Order: sequence, then C-alpha cells, then structure tokens
Amino acid sequence: MPAPRHATVTSVPNDLEAFWIPFTPNRAFKAAPRLIARAKDMHYYTPDGRALLDGTAGLWCTNAGHNRAPIVEAIQAQAAELDYSPGFQFSHPKAFELASRVAALAPGDLDHVFFCSSGSEAVDTALKIALAYHNVRGEGGRTRLIGRERGYHGVGFGGLSVGGIAGNRKHFGPLLPGVDHIAHTHNLEQNAFTKGQPAWGAHLADDLERVVTLHDPSTIAAVIVEPMAGSTGVLVPPKGYLERLKAICDKHGILLIFDEVITGFGRLGAPFGANLFGVVPDILTTAKGLTNGTIPAGAVFASDKIYDAFMQGPEAAIEFFHGYTYSAHPVAVAAGLATLETYEDEGLLTRAAELSPVWEAAVHSLKGVANVIDVRNIGLVAGIELASRPGAVGARAYETFVKCFERGVLIRVTGDIIALSPPLICQQNHIDELISTLTDVLKTVA
Repeated sequence: MPAPRHATVTSVPNDLEAFWIPFTPNRAFKAAPRLIARAKDMHYYTPDGRALLDGTAGLWCTNAGHNRAPIVEAIQAQAAELDYSPGFQFSHPKAFELASRVAALAPGDLDHVFFCSSGSEAVDTALKIALAYHNVRGEGGRTRLIGRERGYHGVGFGGLSVGGIAGNRKHFGPLLPGVDHIAHTHNLEQNAFTKGQPAWGAHLADDLERVVTLHDPSTIAAVIVEPMAGSTGVLVPPKGYLERLKAICDKHGILLIFDEVITGFGRLGAPFGANLFGVVPDILTTAKGLTNGTIPAGAVFASDKIYDAFMQGPEAAIEFFHGYTYSAHPVAVAAGLATLETYEDEGLLTRAAELSPVWEAAVHSLKGVANVIDVRNIGLVAGIELASRPGAVGARAYETFVKCFERGVLIRVTGDIIALSPPLICQQNHIDELISTLTDVLKTVA
C-alpha cells in the first residue's frame, strides 16, 4: 500500500499561499497583506495591535458593532447545549422563536420565515419559492425572472442570473435562461449630490412595462430588486419608484422580491427598507445583520398568500422540496436571538434615522473635494463617487482605500465609488474621524 500523505508543514504558521481569497486580487494582497486579528465595538485591530475604525460594518453586517458580549455569550452557551439539530423532519424550539420575532419586525403579512446560511442562499431560495408558487397554483408557465441592471443578489447561479453587475457574471458562461433586466436608477445629471431619496426617477419603474410587453406577463414569475442597491455603490431609490414598481407587479400578477440582505435590520433607520419606504413585497430576503455577522445565517420572508398556496394536499406530503443542512442552525439561531435583543435594548433598529442628519451633513461636506463627483446618502449609508482616471476605472478609489487603511480607517470601494456604512453604534467622534480621514486622503490622491 502507498505511504499515507501528510499535509506539508511550513515554517510559517500563517503561510498566505493556501488560502484563495474571495473577491480579492490575490497576488496583490499576498504581496502586501492587510490582516485583521481581533475586533471590538467600532474597531478592528491588526496583528501588531493597530486600530482600524470600521467604516463599513464589516461587509454591511456588524450593525451592533463587534464582539458584543451578549451575542458572544449566547453563541458559547448554545454550542455547549445543542451544537447541531437535523434541519429536515426535525427542528428545535429556538428556531420557532427567532422566526416569530423577526416576522414581527417585517411589515404587512410577511409572516413566514425560511432559514438558510447566507444572502446568496436566501436569494436562490426566494427565486425557487416564486417559481414553485406559480406552479402549485397552476400557472407553471410563469418561469421568467426579472432583475435590474447594477443589482447584486449574491453569487449563486440564481442570484448571478438576476444580478446586473457585469464583472460578477462575465466569467461563468451562460447563466439561467429566461432572465431579463430592467434599467437601473442611477443618473448623475439629474440627481448628483442629492440628500436622501432623489425627486427625479420614479418613471424609471415603467421600464418593467417594456419587459412585460416584450415577454408577456403570463410568462413572468417575479421581479427582484434591492430597495437600496448597496454593493454596486449605494443607489438610493427615487421617490415613488418602489411604489410604482409594486403597482406594476400587482397589475400583472408578478411577485415582487426585495433583497434586503444589506438594508435589513436598521441600516436605513427602520427594521427593513420595506418598512421605511412603505412598500410591502411578496417575498423579502435578508442575512448579514440577522446575526450581526457573527455566525452565517440568512432568512426569506414569505407572505401569507404564498405560504398558504403551498399548504395544500396531504398533510404528510412535503410542500416545498428545498432546504439546507444548516437551515436554522442552533448556534446561528442563538446568535440571531441575542442580536435582536441587542438591537431592541439599544434602539439600533431606528438609530440610523436619529443619526441621519449628522451623517448627512458630514458626508456631504465632501462636496468640492478634488475628484468627488457625487455624494448620496440614506439612513447610515453613503456613496461617494469619484471621477475615474482615464483608462484606469477603479484605480483612484482603490488607492484611497489603501491609504485609508494605512491611516487607520476601513472603507469599502466598488469601481470608483466609496461605500460607507459604519456600525449603528457609532458616535459623533467616529463620524468625524471617518470623514476627516477620508477628506485628507482624497486630497492626496491625484
């Protein structure tokens, strides 16, 4: 028999070569790595102890700040009590508690919650629910899915297909068939330096009527949009746009899905964007802030009419052939419950609304700084768009990102747009430090 193979032991405990880092230029990173060793409240810390002010809530997820004791303790206790429970044909009491508590935060009749492990899984689950819903109602011809240009809906094949960011799609060949996209809402000529929702642009929802006419409404299952498009660079919905989109969907019997993986759990100043904008979708996805980023988890909210459509036929028959090994994982659920308690105890689900005037004034102070061509904001989110260097789109923002890191501030960039979304526990001094550092850095970036 051949000798057993053993992993190679290197003299460097944290050799960088083995780890293939997602959404990262690996060679550039490994030549000059940016490593994080620990975190607490508003800050990350590098292995050598240097503090980094978190201007992005991790990846839009640590809404209550880092390493909050109640959440950490709940995770520790749950792992010691029930580490895993089968997700099929079994469940555990806390799963039902979390489902009830998050459903109570959602508007309208979004009363039924399907758990998963990420935003990408949540989106693919939502798309499957939409397709199956029409099928069980005898409208199996409704198979077409409609996304939006510049939309981001995760990295599953469903989410990639309805997503509208070319760089995320182009390397993976043909994606799902029967998918189309409506126009995005970004227009610098009309809306540059708008504070809050732009007044111009509600009519852009009418592009859905064009797609409906092209394909016939009886073939369309669902439209999926982010209430505020985050990963593409903070695109705030024009006033009346989401209302108009919902009306068109209802007119044609099309389901409307809100992807609230980023906007859920207080980011915009309300529990969900659906609450803030007063538009109740048929299906809503979330993740990130559900557990404050501590344990991977996601959730899909479905309306009563959707859930009830599945609850037909023999009681012992499986109504929806879908799920994940880690759906409602006990440790994730415990993290979710402790996170909700933290949000509620500290008023974090509405704190962004309270901070919004201060935040808005701070981010719009960047108007007039070299190369800043737009600032847009809503809740505790801002997008700062920079003019691109000729032939080097994204280079100016990336240089800004690196220099901010060197100055002790963490920002996020996409193309030449800087996205800011600090934890909801931030104070005036954190906002001042974040914006003053960014201002100083931008003045050095040609």
